[in-house]
Amino acid sequence: MPRPSGRANDELRKFRIVPGYLAYAEGSALIQMGNTVVVCAATIEDRVPAWMMGRGTGWVTAEYGMLPRSTVTRTPRETRGPGGRTAEIQRLIGRSLRAAVDLRLLGERSIIVDCDVIQADGGTRTASVTGGYVALALALQKLIRERVVHRNVLQTAVAAVSAGIIDREAMLDLDYAEDSRAEVDLNVVMTAGGQFVE
Repeated sequence: MPRPSGRANDELRKFRIVPGYLAYAEGSALIQMGNTVVVCAATIEDRVPAWMMGRGTGWVTAEYGMLPRSTVTRTPRETRGPGGRTAEIQRLIGRSLRAAVDLRLLGERSIIVDCDVIQADGGTRTASVTGGYVALALALQKLIRERVVHRNVLQTAVAAVSAGIIDREAMLDLDYAEDSRAEVDLNVVMTAGGQFVE
């Protein structure tokens, strides 16, 4: 059965990444995968969470959110902290991005990567991982240029894509119309060297 987009089962949606999208963040990117659009911004802080102090190592974490009208119907803001779905996505993005970095070479500093979904049409997690990596890499390049961290702090690139099974057919990079009816929906995060992260 043909896909609504006309893509082959193993074909990615058209995508683009605009690095340095925001003026004030240490690293940023806008990523568009089909109709999904996410803005990612990396912030460097010269401290680590309290539970990591004195270990001589750094930390990379992520926050994720969807703007209220990023979806067909308005999604209320999460004013009382992240809900279960949001918290799970934040952990996924954070784990994925930490796989790219040698935290010991980062020193006792943190990089927080904010991923804000402007428009959602499936794949917001995977777009956040891939765009978040670009923002993270730009922030680390800034630290490397300033000779604050060793140039090997960035170990590898990471990127993500979804895959699923719909009507017993395997498909790559599901949009919302597909993942909302998929029998299986899987997010895959890998390094540039081909190792699985998630």
